[in-house]
Amino acid sequence: MVKSVLGAPINLLSSCLSLDGKEREQQSAPYRQTRRTADELRRYQEELEEEKRKRAAHCEKRNGERAAMRTHFRHKYQLAQNAKDDNHLNAVGGKAVLPRELAAVVRSEVPPAQERGFSLFGSFQGLDFRALRESAQNSSQQCRVIGTAEGAQQLRRTAKCRGFAEGGRRAGGTAVEGGVRPFDQIPSTGRSGWINLARFWKEDVFRTLHLHMERTFNRLGPIYRERLGSSDSVNLLLPQDIGELFHSEGPHPRRMLLEPWAAHREYRGHHCGVFLKNGAEWREDRLLLNREVMTPAVVMRFLPLLDEVARDFVGRLQGRLERGGRGGLTVDLAPELFRFTLEAICHVLYGERVGLLSDSPNPEAQRFISAVALMFETTLPLLYLPPRLLQRLGAPLWKQHVAAWDHIFQHADERVQSGYRKLRSDVTAGGGASDRKYPGLLAELLLKGELPLERIRANIMELMAGGVDTTAVPLQFCLFELARTPSVQDSVRRQVQRALEQAEGDVAQALRAAPLLRGTVKEILRLYPVGISVQRYPVKDIVLQNYHIPAGTLVQACLYPLGRSSSVFSEPLRFWPERWLGSGSGSGSGSGSGSGFRSLAFGFGSRQCVGRRIAETEMQLFLMHMLRNFKLEVKSKTDLRTKYTLILQPESPPPITFTLLNPEP
Repeated sequence: MVKSVLGAPINLLSSCLSLDGKEREQQSAPYRQTRRTADELRRYQEELEEEKRKRAAHCEKRNGERAAMRTHFRHKYQLAQNAKDDNHLNAVGGKAVLPRELAAVVRSEVPPAQERGFSLFGSFQGLDFRALRESAQNSSQQCRVIGTAEGAQQLRRTAKCRGFAEGGRRAGGTAVEGGVRPFDQIPSTGRSGWINLARFWKEDVFRTLHLHMERTFNRLGPIYRERLGSSDSVNLLLPQDIGELFHSEGPHPRRMLLEPWAAHREYRGHHCGVFLKNGAEWREDRLLLNREVMTPAVVMRFLPLLDEVARDFVGRLQGRLERGGRGGLTVDLAPELFRFTLEAICHVLYGERVGLLSDSPNPEAQRFISAVALMFETTLPLLYLPPRLLQRLGAPLWKQHVAAWDHIFQHADERVQSGYRKLRSDVTAGGGASDRKYPGLLAELLLKGELPLERIRANIMELMAGGVDTTAVPLQFCLFELARTPSVQDSVRRQVQRALEQAEGDVAQALRAAPLLRGTVKEILRLYPVGISVQRYPVKDIVLQNYHIPAGTLVQACLYPLGRSSSVFSEPLRFWPERWLGSGSGSGSGSGSGSGFRSLAFGFGSRQCVGRRIAETEMQLFLMHMLRNFKLEVKSKTDLRTKYTLILQPESPPPITFTLLNPEP
């Protein structure tokens, strides 16, 4: 009992309390005078226990700090969690305050008030122009960083102050020697967001927004500020600035919320997928989806499904040529490309074909394609109008948008329910996913049971709706550019044929041996990005082009002007896939060159397009089989006129002439 209470063996304690006669004789008088009593020993033991508790608390604190840092980087780079780190964090109450040396490694987080997603609803509610004027007048006083000489000096040390090499003048000349310039001095397209918005509607600027961005960069320089309504954004051109933006995105990157889409989900009571989510719930869903659609091992599983659809498409086109009995077939392939991409994405999602490449395609699937096109067309004009108000007014534009989404959800629901019933039947019969190489993403998610059915349904629907136009339209641009650039077409074809011969029928190996296919896809998305901008809200104050950007500001990387800037790419208007093969080949010599942030069509980091691997593989397989079997020609080599309807697409798809080279084995 003594040992359990005092934490020491009884013989040790007794020797401390009393000495035998021999030992007593050997001790000096001073020692005998300072001999500890039982109470003194007990106090001494308590002091030891207190020191022990302090040491344990210190160790817990240090372990918690390091666990917090490791957890931060696991979230940022989407790595698996560690139970030991969770235990360390729980031991310090779930949150650790990092010391200065560790806080310098882990970036500062968003203040709680800025963690909420951006909402365009706020642009039209409670307008107070007096408050806006006062905010503009006091912006420099409200700045948390440049309000003091010490803060300005710190920002100057971290700023990358660059001039604009080509394509326009820099407002205000070169970087100011005296200090970092405040936010309200960023070159702007106009002080009144409402006048800008009215002009955009009157001049139909939204339809050519990509060209407006390009003209504005040429006029104002590599950074400018634009107000539309009461929304406010900063637009960037150069890769170095874009890199600074992405490095300050935090563990839960946010992009601008598409308010009409979110309003429809709320209106109909549907769950949101990862595209419309933010914060911890987004990360939870995204990490699960990454394991099912982004890893190289999973790509190898669904690649045969995409290859099968690509071969069928080529076979149908061969049949049309043979039945026509002519040397070539001139046709606008746009409608067939939309059916091809829907057939391909459905094969990956549900593990089964939907019959869109047959002689009598499914009319319901064709209506789904039309609904997706209508959804994109009606989204853009709704972005700067309050959907709730339009809903109350019964505006035709809102009704069209809702009807398009309703049809998309209905079609996706039917597919999900059919896949669910089939999976249950297979499992009941003793078969199931193990009987096939890849049963489809839906079956994989259902079998693993890591997501509720409603969240699976929401994410499957987003992948299905987002896997049609966003892949079919780049393929239209691909065929056109290859057709009007015969030298590039021949070069890619030779590499494809050589890769297929060396791979001896292994399509995956052939893709790896044909880097020009990947370069072709990247080059097309450089010239014709599907989305013309990538948005982020920095979680900390940053400096771009010597201007202070407060945390929480909407900042856009403008991809269309970036891809066509001579400051970033040499011969930017030339279709040249080889520029992506070497280190730096094809990059410009201006202030924007030399950075890795030049190819951002799929986004960046943990918030990049969740369907990226599907789309890249699908486009490369399509081009591989098309170039192997057909020669592509186009009558007019004039640049295509483009329009922006939330995705960039040709105003009029160009007819392509296909000449058969050799039959598909």
